[in-house]
Amino acid sequence: MLKRRRAYLLALIAAAALIFPWGVIQPRALDDLRNFVFDTFQRLAPRAYDPEAPTRVVGVDEKSLSAYGQWPWPRARMAELVDRLRELGAASIAFDFIFAEADRAGAAQLLDAIPDARARAEVAKLVAKTPSGDQILAQALSQAPTTLGVTLTDAVAAPLPAKAGLVTAGDDPSPFLVAFAGAVGPEPRLAEAAQGFGATNWLPDHDQIVRRVPLVTRAGDVLMPSLALEALRLAQGEPSLVIRSSNASGQTAFGKQTGVNAIKVGAFEVATGPSAEVRPRYSHSAGARDLSAKDVLEGRVGRDEIEGRIIFIGALATGLGDVRATPLEPVVPGVDVHAQIIESIASGSLLARPDWAPGLEFIVAALAFLLIMGLLFVAPPLVSAAAAPLMVLGLFAGAFYLFDRRGVLLDPAYPSLAIIGGYLFGAVTLWRAETSARRHVRQAFGKFVAPAVVDRLSEHPERLVLGGETRELTVLFSDLRNFSGISEGLSARELTQFMNDYLTPMTDAILEQEGTVDKYMGDAVLAFWNAPLDIDDHPRKAVRAALLMREALVGLNARRAEAAAGSGHAAQPAAMGLGLHLGPCSVGNMGSIRRFDYSVLGDTVNLASRLEGASKAFQTDIVASSAVRDAAPDFAWLDLGRVRVVGKSEATHVFALAGDRELTDSDSYVRWRKSHDLMREEYEAGRFQAAAERASALAGSATEPWPALYVALEERYRGLAWKGLQDDWSSVWNLSSK
Repeated sequence: MLKRRRAYLLALIAAAALIFPWGVIQPRALDDLRNFVFDTFQRLAPRAYDPEAPTRVVGVDEKSLSAYGQWPWPRARMAELVDRLRELGAASIAFDFIFAEADRAGAAQLLDAIPDARARAEVAKLVAKTPSGDQILAQALSQAPTTLGVTLTDAVAAPLPAKAGLVTAGDDPSPFLVAFAGAVGPEPRLAEAAQGFGATNWLPDHDQIVRRVPLVTRAGDVLMPSLALEALRLAQGEPSLVIRSSNASGQTAFGKQTGVNAIKVGAFEVATGPSAEVRPRYSHSAGARDLSAKDVLEGRVGRDEIEGRIIFIGALATGLGDVRATPLEPVVPGVDVHAQIIESIASGSLLARPDWAPGLEFIVAALAFLLIMGLLFVAPPLVSAAAAPLMVLGLFAGAFYLFDRRGVLLDPAYPSLAIIGGYLFGAVTLWRAETSARRHVRQAFGKFVAPAVVDRLSEHPERLVLGGETRELTVLFSDLRNFSGISEGLSARELTQFMNDYLTPMTDAILEQEGTVDKYMGDAVLAFWNAPLDIDDHPRKAVRAALLMREALVGLNARRAEAAAGSGHAAQPAAMGLGLHLGPCSVGNMGSIRRFDYSVLGDTVNLASRLEGASKAFQTDIVASSAVRDAAPDFAWLDLGRVRVVGKSEATHVFALAGDRELTDSDSYVRWRKSHDLMREEYEAGRFQAAAERASALAGSATEPWPALYVALEERYRGLAWKGLQDDWSSVWNLSSK
């Protein structure tokens, strides 16, 4: 048990050393797994699209390109689109386009296509009198709440001042924002006319899926709102944004700078991550969200679709290349993502990954790890095997509930890995320890204990501890008679072969009846029942083993006689004496820490040995105490009376084992036992001569090997008759030898 605990403790430490650093280091593999879990949550419970959402996307789609030609369109047409949306009551118009160059599709750009110089000059005079496409678009932009897209870049570029007023509360957010060197913005006239600039940049993960979007970024020293945030500001007519960072009023960080906490824009205060990023809860693409630019230009879009809404203008045609991947869909127009950010903000369904989430996940992982490791050690295997998947299922169910109902992203993957890793480490360690313990059990007991008992014992190797316990055992002690006479004339090799031939069937008989062979002492065998495991009806099994040993000895003598006859000389038959007793014993692993054996000690063992010695006096092979006889009364027993063995002050009632239950039911046994009991009555009454005559008669009528018993009794009775009945006589036979 101590070895098992030590091995398990080492496994626990090794597993913890492997698992817990992941929670501190947060490697990319863990982040990928976490993203996979959160993406799966979104796929299982996406945000339902609301047709009354405050956004619409007016897209340059395939239908629009077919009607008005390839992109880019003339700026005058874009101005027409802006005017149309303004007339329909758009609250804010945001372009997911970067008008970084002058109009290349206007009339002035067509002059070079006129081959005749004179005609080209005449056309140029007419063009000069008309406003350019950029002028027309700038005029339209100045009359509507419009936001133009800008792209932040790490290449050297001129800084572009933000249109929105930015107010910061708390620590300076600049060090925490996603930073770029500069920005690529609209053509100057358009930039001046627009009421807002918004960054179109994303923060795709390395798998290019857009899970997080920064609401504010930094271009050089300029803080730039995102396209969606700027459009939301203009829709509410707000002149500025408020960025709340750590240590702002109401934002406690205990003096530590932790980054941005929230951004306030009009009626909305949006909780963000430390880099001012948000996580939209996406909906699937919806036809009701997207409107064709062609339909808007041709007046086929009703006012109710536009009025009071934030309108994003962008590319819906796949060929224009502005596509993104989201947790729900691999291909989504980028302009739709901007719209979904506003929808998530307006519906309060942004997802939040609190800054305390990694710490909580680490604590949960540690507790779950310790719990599963503890269960593995103390609980049955089925309990821990069921607990591990149930704990993982509970973590995922709880995390999904928080995602679905609270919009909170807590990672169940890392704690689940801790559970799985801990379970695998612990289970393998326990399996190895138990395999080793079972191997030790089989090595220690396989040759001395019945296979069925070894199998059961190997299931509980913890029982094999140095020390002992008191149990009620049936003890068998057998010894070979006249060993010296048998061994005479045998070589060492022949003697060894004889002992193996004798002890093997004796041992098999004991093991067959689920007994445990304690030890061999020369030609003697000590065995017991009911340890190390409980054996049902063990006294009867011990009695059956004794009968099997008697039968095996008959077979051994027959084989030896046959072999001796073939070699031309006689073989002296082997005989044994066997004692059986039932009582309490101390049993267990006894010895030293370095070497010990599973053995039995106690008065019961001593008495079993003395009863084997008593069998010599009675000239019979199997003598049992009354305790054994009372525990197995249905066998054929012969009452031998009471004896006082050497070393015992109290007398023991003993019986000879005549046979099995089949013999008990036979008429011959009934007659035999009746005559035997009459002989015993004569003896107990002190009528020794009569008892001797009955013993003589039984010696003549009994079948082998029983005449020897009655010859011995007759001799004893005649000796007592010759002495006469003494005043202090007792029917107890005091045996003088072991």
